[in-house]
Formats: sequence, C-alpha cells, structure tokens
Amino acid sequence: MRLPYVDPADPNAFKTPEEKAIVSRVEARRAPRPLQPLDLTLLHSPAFADGWNSFLGAVRTRTSLSDDIREIAICRVAVCNKAWYEWGHHAPLAKAGGVSEEGMKILAEEEPAKKKGEPGLTEKQWAVIDYTDAMTRNVAVEQEIFDELKKHFSDQEVVEVTGTVAAYNCVSRFLVALDVGERNGTKPPA
Repeated sequence: MRLPYVDPADPNAFKTPEEKAIVSRVEARRAPRPLQPLDLTLLHSPAFADGWNSFLGAVRTRTSLSDDIREIAICRVAVCNKAWYEWGHHAPLAKAGGVSEEGMKILAEEEPAKKKGEPGLTEKQWAVIDYTDAMTRNVAVEQEIFDELKKHFSDQEVVEVTGTVAAYNCVSRFLVALDVGERNGTKPPA
C-alpha cells in the first residue's frame, strides 16, 4: 500500500457529523462485512468515498444485469489491468453467479482464445469478455464487437455492461496505482 489505511475507530479521523455519516453509509453498504482496504483508502477523502460508495453501490446492486454477466465484466477488467485485489474479491462472486470452473479458467487467461465448441462460457458471456477487453485495452470498441454484444443485450443492458466495465476500470486503476491490498506484482489468487 502506498497510503496508510484510515482507522475509522480513531476518534480524530472524522471530525464532523457529515464525515461520520459518510463512514456509516459506507459501513452500511459493506454490511455484514467490515470495511475493506479499498474503503479504508478512500476514506482519506470522505466526500470522495461517499460518491464512490453511492456510484459503485448502484453498479453492483441496482442494474438489471445477471450476476454472471456483471462479474465476468469485472473479472476481465481485473485481469486486463492486473488488479489482483479486484480479482480476489470478484472471482468468487462470478463462481457464485454461475460461471463454471472452465469459464473461470478462461476468464483468468490474459488472452483467452475462443475455440469452437469449447465448454465453459456461452456466446453471451464471450460477447461480454470481448467487449470488456476492447473497452479496457483500446477504449474504442470495434463495430463487430459491439454488434455481437448488441445481439445478446437490450439497450438498457448495453448501457449497464458499458457502465460496469468503465466503473471497474476506474476501480482497478485506483487499486493498482495505490497498491491497495498489497497485490501489485503478484499473480491472481487461485
């Protein structure tokens, strides 16, 4: 880590009622889990942490995307950006969301190669992988890749997939730049 984690129990950490309310909102979103290293870093700037908490909370819990699709997008961003802290938190959620063991192995590959008839991922899931990789690595998405995504998703879902990929690129860049969770230079957790 490049910054010390904020100790929310420190009586000098948050001085105003507004700052204390922000900490409570972040804690409420994380409940029943404790605050995470990401939260403890963001809380160096309570107002920033509050906006982050609201935005990422919406991305994670208030879209129409199925769990597998959302977590595939997040996991691919993590792999592309070598954000292993992010991978460690979201790979179990992808598995719980229905991504098969074969699919998880493919997701973890830096350059996954789609093989005809290969088990593990559906065409819809592959469309999300290809779109996520294009957005993350190139920003601009080729029309062919967009058209494949559009075959599987409504306009609302396209916006939500795009927003999820964009949001988690922000997350991964924050995590890696500040080495949150001390995972830089390591491999993805198994």
